[in-house]
Order: sequence, then structure tokens, then C-alpha cells
Amino acid sequence: MSYTFYKVLHLVAVFAIFLSIGGAVVRSLVADSNMQVKKVLGILFGSGLLIALIAGFGLMAKLGIAFDGWIVAKLVIWLILGGLPAVLNRKPGMATQVGAVALILGCIAAYLALTKPF
Repeated sequence: MSYTFYKVLHLVAVFAIFLSIGGAVVRSLVADSNMQVKKVLGILFGSGLLIALIAGFGLMAKLGIAFDGWIVAKLVIWLILGGLPAVLNRKPGMATQVGAVALILGCIAAYLALTKPF
């Protein structure tokens, strides 16, 4: 598969991750207990995480790069993002903080991907 395919797939998966985190934040803020919404957000989030990881490794293979420091940092960000819905489920009152953390982590991940600083 081509570099462009992996790049688009990776970006779509990242959009799905942030869409689901945003939905979970809003769900927590309005104290919605609809389990169907929670289920859909969970599926979108989990699928996005998995696809982003697979497409990210595909991009690494296409670029012929190893585990540089910026890739390790992005994997750490991926792990932290993966835990954010658990924080929301346990502490819905932290919805604003979780949303802010997600936004900051997304900005850092974008910076790392664009500049590859280390």
C-alpha cells in the first residue's frame, strides 16, 4: 500500500480518536447516562486507536525509519490518550481537564510528526 494511503488512514483514525474523546467529554458534562452513546463512542475510540497505531507503523515502514525519539514520544501520547476515557468514566467531573489534556497532547503529537525534532 502507498504512503498516501497510510497517511490518510492514520489521519482519519486520529480524527476518530479526538471525535470520540470530545463526545465523551460532552457526555460527561451533560451527565448523559445513555449506554448506547457510550458504546458507540467506545467503539469509535478503540477502532481509532488501533487503526492509528497500525497506520503509523505502516508509515514508518514506508519512510524506512526506526524507533526515533519522536516516535517513542508519540507512542507515549497514544498510551495517555488511550487512558483518557477511563478517567472520564471514573471521574466525570474532570471532563474539562480531560478535554484540555487531549487538545494539548494532540498539539504535541502534531508538532512531533511535523518537525521530527529528535
